Amino acid sequence: MTEHLSRAQARRVALAAQGFLDPRHTAPTMRTFARTLERTGVLQVDSVNVLQRAHYVPLYSRMGPYDTGLLQRAAERRPRRVVEYWAHVQAFMPVELWPHMQHRMTAYREARGKWWRGVPEELSASLLAEVRARGASTARQLDDGAPRRKDHWGWNWSEARKALDLLYMTGDLAIAGRTPSFEPVYDVPERVLPPEVLALPTPSPEEAARELVRRAARSHGVATAPCLRDYYRMGVEETRRAVGELVEAGELLPARVEGWDRPAYLHRDARRPRRVDARALLSPFDPVVWERERTERLFGFRYRIEIYVPAEKRVHGYYVLPFLLGDRLVARVDLKADRAARRLLVRGAYAEPDAPPQTAPELVVELRRLAGWLGLDADEPVVVEPRGDLAPPLEDLLRSG
Repeated sequence: MTEHLSRAQARRVALAAQGFLDPRHTAPTMRTFARTLERTGVLQVDSVNVLQRAHYVPLYSRMGPYDTGLLQRAAERRPRRVVEYWAHVQAFMPVELWPHMQHRMTAYREARGKWWRGVPEELSASLLAEVRARGASTARQLDDGAPRRKDHWGWNWSEARKALDLLYMTGDLAIAGRTPSFEPVYDVPERVLPPEVLALPTPSPEEAARELVRRAARSHGVATAPCLRDYYRMGVEETRRAVGELVEAGELLPARVEGWDRPAYLHRDARRPRRVDARALLSPFDPVVWERERTERLFGFRYRIEIYVPAEKRVHGYYVLPFLLGDRLVARVDLKADRAARRLLVRGAYAEPDAPPQTAPELVVELRRLAGWLGLDADEPVVVEPRGDLAPPLEDLLRSG
């Protein structure tokens, strides 16, 4: 039997799966954090800090203002609840997924010649032994002084840094934390992962694929096979096989969604709310919007990150966050935290063609709340620059108080 969903129903299912039905607590706790992580599954890590680092914002979008130390404690203190790995891309994932990534680690080890060509095996072995002996260390602390290459626009790594990256991808090292300047701190897995996680048996590649697709389906609520594959960046064939097995087991229900040209799958436990009353700014790296084709199918919202686009060619701005109101994406704002002046700068603000009349007032409330969470406490904490059709009404509302 095939389930049939309207586009609006699919939106609400997706938002419920991502935690936008969960009640917000006055002071979010570690229990709130754990519930939210269960919804998102992973938190993509990104170094861009023009507003706030990407892994913190999805938690804020769902929990409201929270102490960012919650994530730091979950990642760096015992009992560790999350660990970084290449799960979606670089991301925090629940520690219990470590055994399910073993097949991925093996594949990176076998692909060494393709991705880490030129890194001597002796160097990797030497660095691993040194970390094991001296404890958690950054690449800078372990650097052997080898000259740093500058022949690639995005990288400036020493040979030691490349070798550490290889050891991390193959699971021989894990990330124990990050420095204030965002440098990864490496250590051996037995000093990072809880012993009960390391003692778990390694699942077969087929078992691991089923678990990853199962988790992707829970986090999506309803999704096509490519969306399920993208969540944990899996292969086409392993995803196809896992989807088939989960359909046969009754965990995934075949579905058709209005306007979608591909078969979809509904998780059997997905909530189907009649209404979603969300109000949130979403990071460019939020799971709701990171798969752009899915975002367009669900919300009719075409979204592209313009960080790497030359300034004169950008359409909406450098760091643009979609604004979720109810169950729709109704606007987008280009934001920057001016930490020196303690102000939140709205560099541009744009309403979607069908944005409701309450978009500007609701967005003002959200911008003020975001400024407060970021500690931007100037007398006028939100400053709107005259760019975009939403800028004038936002400015008027802020002036009127």
